[in-house]
Amino acid sequence: MTQPQEIVWALESQALTGGYGTESIVQNISFALQAGEWLSILGANGSGKSTLLRLLSRILSPQQGTVLLDGKSIQTQSTQAIAQTLALLPQQQTIPPGLTVQQLVSLGRAPHQPWWRWELNAADDKQVRLALESTGLVPYGDRLVETLSGGERQRAFLALALAQSPQVLLLDEPTTYLDLRYQLELLELLKQLNREQSLTIITVLHDVNLAARFSDRLALLKHGKLCHLGVPIDVLTPENLAEIFGIDAAILQTSVGIQICPLAPIASTHQPIQIL
Repeated sequence: MTQPQEIVWALESQALTGGYGTESIVQNISFALQAGEWLSILGANGSGKSTLLRLLSRILSPQQGTVLLDGKSIQTQSTQAIAQTLALLPQQQTIPPGLTVQQLVSLGRAPHQPWWRWELNAADDKQVRLALESTGLVPYGDRLVETLSGGERQRAFLALALAQSPQVLLLDEPTTYLDLRYQLELLELLKQLNREQSLTIITVLHDVNLAARFSDRLALLKHGKLCHLGVPIDVLTPENLAEIFGIDAAILQTSVGIQICPLAPIASTHQPIQIL
């Protein structure tokens, strides 16, 4: 009798608990992503979204639980091995002075090079070129990164991440500081990569409607706990929005899928501040 084959998830969180020092910011979070799936993490400020992303990328070590990358614990893998499979685009990037876009994106090939080799080979050059083409940055290759606009700069750092040839891409508030047009352009680009390359994506997003539009599943966090996980139409209910965000909201069916319309904040039990 043939034994059922065990599923190897692209990324899996098992009872993950962690934070800073002895303080646990996120607690007992479990989920698993298939290759090519897009999960967005939503929650109010201070709910633990960015902390969870840091735990998933091994920037923080878990206090309990584990993260599996391609079926193997990230705690037992080398930094180089992880960087060959997983890339992180943080909310705020450090901009190296005097570095061109081409040079910045070329840094993404470092995890695939032996320590003694400083120059890119033909395979590395190809990946850098593909990353620049995918993000529409070929004409900007010789531009200094510090001279780019906010949208161009965000695409440059995305190209850096893509040059790593990752299977899993984590992004912390990638649309912050971008105008609405550039938010849509960036997320449309990510969706294209998600579909064409089966790129597994986890985003921390502030905009619920953008998350609902582009993601396969949503994870709703409150006080560091995973309260709801599922497809947008199941997760974005008036009851859940009241619980997680403290708002009354209407649910709308649109040409781009389910969207929410915030109506009013739910009355707080705290006494209002008196201004004298």
